[in-house]
Amino acid sequence: MSNLRTDGFLGGRLQIAQPLRGYRAGADAVMLAAACPAKPGQSVLELGCGAGVAILSLGWRVPDLRLTGLEKQADYADLARQNAAANGIPCDVVTGDIAAPPPRMKAESFDHLIANPPYFRDGTAAPDPGRAQARQEQTPLPVWVDAGLRRLRPGGVLTLIQRADRLDVLIASLHDRAGDICVLPIAARTGKEAGRVIVTARKAARGPLRLLAPFIMHEMPSHQGDKEDLTPAATAVLREGQPITGLFAKVS
Repeated sequence: MSNLRTDGFLGGRLQIAQPLRGYRAGADAVMLAAACPAKPGQSVLELGCGAGVAILSLGWRVPDLRLTGLEKQADYADLARQNAAANGIPCDVVTGDIAAPPPRMKAESFDHLIANPPYFRDGTAAPDPGRAQARQEQTPLPVWVDAGLRRLRPGGVLTLIQRADRLDVLIASLHDRAGDICVLPIAARTGKEAGRVIVTARKAARGPLRLLAPFIMHEMPSHQGDKEDLTPAATAVLREGQPITGLFAKVS
């Protein structure tokens, strides 16, 4: 893939080459990685890993993970491999479709599954094919959830980030297949509706659903041009690589 630029994530600690005109991951991928409760020695699969921002952010934060990415677009899969090597983070990137995974993927199971499925079901597709495929839903969201649960071991944890208005689809897709569901709303500013949700669930568990307090991204009540106004919590995640897994812990 040509016409690349290198973007710094986690305060420049992670350097990721991404296409100038194609799909470029951003804060959502880093938030997804920060929510995954993986521990050293465990295995993690990302469905639709793109250039590798989420899976490599997780690999930077948690050492000694067995990381695997599945990516349909061959040029993005190649880019993820290059980014993994450039950052010294071992990651096995497999080229394939989540709806029809390669045979080797069907034989594997994982402790954790992360995914940032495409957000948009309709509207005008982006002119760049790679960007369009990453942003426009071609594979239905329930298929993403099903593919993730199939690749998880019993008791394994699914972690997804998605638009808040797709929460009903996510919850319905998990019904009778996963429990201990936690929903973390992500709002741009205090008093604003959540635009995103991070959902975690444990395969074959039976615990009740929990709705957590919202995570606020920006301090100012309105957009202030190009001036960055991240909250301390968002700064810790996006700039310092800190986890948000503690937010999912049960409060007694």
